[in-house]
Amino acid sequence: MGRRPRLFVVSGPAGVGKGTLVARVRQKRPLLGLPVSATTRDPRPGEVNGVSYHFISDPKFDELVKRGEFLEWAQVHDHRYGTLKSEVDACLARGESVILEIDVQGGINVHNMYPDTVRIFIEPPSWDVLVDRLRNRGTESEESLAIRLRTAKSELALASTYDVRIVNDDLDAAVSELASTLERYESEEEGI
Repeated sequence: MGRRPRLFVVSGPAGVGKGTLVARVRQKRPLLGLPVSATTRDPRPGEVNGVSYHFISDPKFDELVKRGEFLEWAQVHDHRYGTLKSEVDACLARGESVILEIDVQGGINVHNMYPDTVRIFIEPPSWDVLVDRLRNRGTESEESLAIRLRTAKSELALASTYDVRIVNDDLDAAVSELASTLERYESEEEGI
């Protein structure tokens, strides 16, 4: 049985390891589509425009929203992030499944537009572990950390609305679980 291209959304609170998990699965499956998101925030050290994100101005973002070019977009903390429909549609048209690493609000928006979307929530093993991960990243001010932790509480409260929940306690086990989840949903018959 062949694989059916699917749209997957991977969400979870900041610091839970979504990016690491998705990157590791993509190493195993390089043809898995991962459209580059757009953002109005400035690049962090090491991030490359067009690779890490499409870093765009607020006016340009407004223009794209007005033209309806985003599959989803959201205000996250002090900046906006969005997924361009054109990138997602191009991947699916080529027969590639697409994996979007986006916040919970964006995941809800995508699912509303594409009800067949498979939503996967990445959870920390505990609240304390999540706090430690965010602190140890060294990228957050105390104010920013407090905002992220408030957001994390509301996101964790929505985990039960997702199709699949994966606890990122052991990285290799979580990667394996994410990869097998993608394969399981791609193997399903149409309409199941």
